[in-house]
Amino acid sequence: MKNVYTVKQVNSYIKNMFTQDFMLNRIYVKGEVSNCKYHTSGHIYFSLKDESGTIACVMFAGSRSGLSFRMQEGQQVIVLGSVSVYERDGKYQLYAREIVLDGAGLLYEKFEALKKELAEMGMFAPEYKQPIPKYARTVGIVTAPTGAAVRDIINISTRRNPYVQLILYPAQVQGEGAVQSIVKGIRALEQAHVDVIIVGRGGGSIEDLWAFNEEPMARAIFDCRIPVISAVGHETDTTIADYVADLRAPTPSAAAELAVYEYREVKENLYAYEDTLRRLILDQVSRERTRTEKYALRLKLAHPRQKLNEKRQYAAELESTLRGRMDMALTREKHRLALCVEKMKGLSPLEKLSRGYSYIQDEKGKNVRSISQAGQDSVLTMFLADGKIRARVDSTEKLEYPGKQEEEKRFGRK
Repeated sequence: MKNVYTVKQVNSYIKNMFTQDFMLNRIYVKGEVSNCKYHTSGHIYFSLKDESGTIACVMFAGSRSGLSFRMQEGQQVIVLGSVSVYERDGKYQLYAREIVLDGAGLLYEKFEALKKELAEMGMFAPEYKQPIPKYARTVGIVTAPTGAAVRDIINISTRRNPYVQLILYPAQVQGEGAVQSIVKGIRALEQAHVDVIIVGRGGGSIEDLWAFNEEPMARAIFDCRIPVISAVGHETDTTIADYVADLRAPTPSAAAELAVYEYREVKENLYAYEDTLRRLILDQVSRERTRTEKYALRLKLAHPRQKLNEKRQYAAELESTLRGRMDMALTREKHRLALCVEKMKGLSPLEKLSRGYSYIQDEKGKNVRSISQAGQDSVLTMFLADGKIRARVDSTEKLEYPGKQEEEKRFGRK
């Protein structure tokens, strides 16, 4: 084979071609920074891209004096350098000696400076953020009267809650005078005493969104006594308004969802709360009724009438017991009296008279027990079982009979 070259020879030849090209030795390249990495050695590795392609770039530590800012993703820059081949990889890259911000890049640098300044002033601090009302009745909107942003906000708000009032301040959101228009809109809606304000617009470039990166606009949002929701651009767009607002929405549609509550959901929740409240009330009433009935029973038991009835019942029991005992005592006494009566009957003169005996008295009414008490012609009265007899003594005669001494002793004679 003829003319066979090594890889090193080919790469060296190509590098020599780049070196001999005068334009590639001093070239300005404009593009967007991506894949930016600061190496520990001090070198900066990054890429420049546009809509058609990408070129690898490197700025060595010795050339860092040609960089007056810190490079970040998305910056638009103009790089002065030379294009050459890295022989080991066989790839060409741009060796940067100077890097300056392009027009959009300058705006980005200004954005970062203002952001840092306002952050140091505390305008982004969470403690200054006002809470967004959960149930707003009036929503103020500062945006262009035409365009997708206002249509999205109106559509979403109407769908979520047609009873919320929307007040639109038609502001200029781009170009000269846009900042003053937005500030006037915020202050006008603040004076209208709306519940919440949405400030925003549709997406665009950093130049299109720059009105929302100005300090007067930021101060108007910060000083506003009404909570402000920022809704600028698309989800990836970030402005000063997003940092200083009380709440950031990624899109105008999302801002409408954050500001306007869902009427149907609230209505369903109210019905659920009503059912829960009714159930809790019924349970509470049931518990209180049970407790009241228990107290009523205790009060009834403690009522004087109850005590009086108990005492009456106790008195009746005592009376019954007393009557029983009295009846028993009377029965015993009657029995004992009957015994005594029987004994008395055995000692009664009438009882003796009924058995054939008689009782004799002299004229003085004394009991005649001996013939010595009845003299001749004395008048005696004899008591019999069925009456008495008066008799005159004709004569007396003394008799002796066995047992006389026992009889005299029985009648008290010695």
